[in-house]
Amino acid sequence: MIHTEAATLDEVIDQALNKAKQTNKQQLVSFVDYIEPIDPILFYAGASVMGDSRLFWKSADEDFVMAGVGAAVRLASPKNDRFQDIQFQWKKLMEHAYRFDRYEQKGTGPVAMGGFSFDPFKESTELWASFENSQLEIPGYLMTKVGSDHYLTINAIIYPDDHKEQLKFQWEEAKALLLQCNNRSFSTPEILEQTEIEPEAWKLLVKQATDDIEAGVVDKVVLAREMQLKFDDNVDIAQVLQHLDDTQTNSYIFAFESEGTQFVGATPERLVKVENQNLLSTCLAGTIPRGETTEQDEQLGQELLADEKNLEEHQFVVRMIRDAIEACSENVDIPASPVLYPLKNLQHLYTPVRARLKQGHTLLDVVARLHPTPALGGLPQEEAIEYIREFEPLDRGWYAGPVGWFDSNQNGEFAVAIRSALIEQNRASLFSGCGVVKDSDPEMEYEETAIKFTPMLAVLGGA
Repeated sequence: MIHTEAATLDEVIDQALNKAKQTNKQQLVSFVDYIEPIDPILFYAGASVMGDSRLFWKSADEDFVMAGVGAAVRLASPKNDRFQDIQFQWKKLMEHAYRFDRYEQKGTGPVAMGGFSFDPFKESTELWASFENSQLEIPGYLMTKVGSDHYLTINAIIYPDDHKEQLKFQWEEAKALLLQCNNRSFSTPEILEQTEIEPEAWKLLVKQATDDIEAGVVDKVVLAREMQLKFDDNVDIAQVLQHLDDTQTNSYIFAFESEGTQFVGATPERLVKVENQNLLSTCLAGTIPRGETTEQDEQLGQELLADEKNLEEHQFVVRMIRDAIEACSENVDIPASPVLYPLKNLQHLYTPVRARLKQGHTLLDVVARLHPTPALGGLPQEEAIEYIREFEPLDRGWYAGPVGWFDSNQNGEFAVAIRSALIEQNRASLFSGCGVVKDSDPEMEYEETAIKFTPMLAVLGGA
């Protein structure tokens, strides 16, 4: 990537057009500007006037938010080696990209945002027809909030025959439109229908899985199910994001739009984060509800810390993540035992994994090794995924897959897309899953998945 500190939009366009004409090739140009503070969700809401797809990401544990609109570039891959293929496309794109930026903040400039399906070999259905198996976009306009500082990035493909004044007018008009921070009121549509998809058949599948685990087919398998909602009006995704932001602390909040369909959620589960080559991953497996009082909450937490089934499930995840991280990193540090990770409705067992990413390795290398973790697939990994592919009727699509972002300075973060919903106009599909081991009880696993529906169901107006 070619980096310069050109100060004005005129200089940016002049340099980009000159290079495009010299090479007779299109150029990716990225211009970063410091802007006055603006609420990211209001930015996202206002961006609907652009008529393009929108993207949103908020970190779980720091004051970092991105909201984007439009696609300057889309990266997609149907290949078996989809993570490597996306990385290759990104590298080729960055070789001749121009970045005009005096700030050098993470999440600014060229940023790829999107995700990957859980299983690219699972037969796809109409449910996920709007999303590719692997799909990341560089937003045309990207608002980034880092602490108290706000930035706007304009990303664009410049062609040799483009006209300077037309580009300048287009960019300035879009910027003015997007930065109009209007107050906005949100309303929640009423749920007309709430349908769990074949719950009894799902319980029978859990029973079948316990029998197969006893027979040695797999050690553990994660099974998911779906709930469908129908509303009396179209769902306002900005309103959903606001409700998630208000209620789901310690969670990544995300929304990815494709062809008018939105995948949105609030997940507590980090897959991996890389910043300045420092790597952080998370083992988050084992679940119990929050208590209604402080005493009950502490009692439930202690029960979780002592529960053999949940501890066993957690250790499955710890071992797998350790092996994956060690292949790409050095100085790996893992605590000996988990602690509690509290959310609004649930609490989980939590173990952080820290390391230093080796030179020559990328964030997507780690994502490829980590996905799917035992918390979302099972063990052994290959056998568990094949079991899900054969017996689970749900088309997971991006549910339980890696979603996130990375930038041109090798910063980035991916989370596991749980606690999520696929929303199109006045309909939504919610997803929930749980780990099944040999002594799992179908009714208890059903109740666990019901609890895990709660975060998304509540912000959509359900009980």
